[in-house]
Amino acid sequence: MLVIGGGLAGLASAVALAEAGIKVRLFEKRPHLGGRATSYTLPDGFEVDNCQHVTLGCCTNLEDFYRRAGAAGKVKFYDRLYFADRVGRRSTMQASKWLPPPLHMAPSFLGFGALSLPDKRSIARAMLAIARSGGQPPRIESVSMLDWLHRMKQTPDAIQRFWRVVLVSALDEELDRTEARYGIEVFWKAFLGSRGGYRVGIPSVPLADLYDGCRKSIAARGGEVALRSGAREIRVREGKFAGAVLEDGSEVSADACISAVPHTVVPGMLPEAMTEPGGALAGLQNIRTSPITGVHLWFDRPVMTEPFLTLLDHTTQWVFNKTLLYGQAARGQYLQLVISASYELVPRSRQEIIDLCRSELGEVLPASRQAQLEKATVVKEISATFSPQPGVDQWRPAQKTSVAGLYLAGDWTRTGWPSTMEGAVRSGYLAAEAALAGFGRPQSFLQPDVPFEGLSKVWARQVKS
Repeated sequence: MLVIGGGLAGLASAVALAEAGIKVRLFEKRPHLGGRATSYTLPDGFEVDNCQHVTLGCCTNLEDFYRRAGAAGKVKFYDRLYFADRVGRRSTMQASKWLPPPLHMAPSFLGFGALSLPDKRSIARAMLAIARSGGQPPRIESVSMLDWLHRMKQTPDAIQRFWRVVLVSALDEELDRTEARYGIEVFWKAFLGSRGGYRVGIPSVPLADLYDGCRKSIAARGGEVALRSGAREIRVREGKFAGAVLEDGSEVSADACISAVPHTVVPGMLPEAMTEPGGALAGLQNIRTSPITGVHLWFDRPVMTEPFLTLLDHTTQWVFNKTLLYGQAARGQYLQLVISASYELVPRSRQEIIDLCRSELGEVLPASRQAQLEKATVVKEISATFSPQPGVDQWRPAQKTSVAGLYLAGDWTRTGWPSTMEGAVRSGYLAAEAALAGFGRPQSFLQPDVPFEGLSKVWARQVKS
């Protein structure tokens, strides 16, 4: 079995297939595994994540993948969320031990200082609409999240200081370009449906270190992982997978293949008939992408005490205290900042972005004003994720293709989730299931969602019935 692409989707499918007794050969063009969720080494030897990735308590398949990869102990979960507004005022959110979902976040929400009473009242009304509908409010098909929020009569500050803060980070897209269903599911599964769905899991090691177990698992079962070895063509003959051509010109054959490369790369690897107008994958050209910018700053002294901060009213959305998260004892402090849907930063220079971020940090971390910036780097992922635009699901293909023995994996395939690590792993598991079914050896890998609790369980059951 060939797996082309060593990102999360490819790794998830490869590890699952290897554990099912299939001999897997995985080819990855980069010198490291993890795809867009990985780390790399700077010239001075320091390893940095290309962008900070986090998981949530509701991401059951990603949790399962980390277990298979032997990385479960390398992810630490946090029950408390930290926020800071423009003047540095802190607010926190944490589940109550006594109230059942969806009311478990209510005490923290009521004490959230960055929102006024009218803001909170409008948010509560929308949250109740989500919960009472079991996460499926009516008339949300092909509607943008912003339009739905206006329909729910949300205040301007509620939109900017609550809904946008959460969703742009979670979905990497602005509210007017996000399908309402995805935004609603974020709140339903993470904040309303269960007590622990919102918990933030952050790796305590560089991202590339999470995938060592994947290589070992595949090799231990007779498989192979080849780095710096990408594929340039997938061959099809008489409607069947017929092998792949690597970038060095060599050819490899197998009984079947999972292509786990970005949707922007797929058309160049497959026969034109599959991706040209009228072809089975012609819709890929309608799936847009959105950018993420990561900014890494090293200060000569500690400037932040929290493990992470979500910023309100700023371009910067998240600040991660990497020194603390990695458990390092250091004289200075290393922070990583994340800006999702960073369209406005794409044309700006490295120094402009650093200056902007330093200015914003000075507003929420006063100690950073006097600190010396010893080193900085900026990582722009121009096509970091696919855009969850209204109607995008009609263009997302299934994992099983019209070509016998050829399967697709990637968060952009039909997973029911947006472009997240959870979505990528789901696609890998679904592709592995389809491949095994093709071999006449059906097996299930996809994990069930976190069970709903409290009133949310009652309302979810009512919707199903």
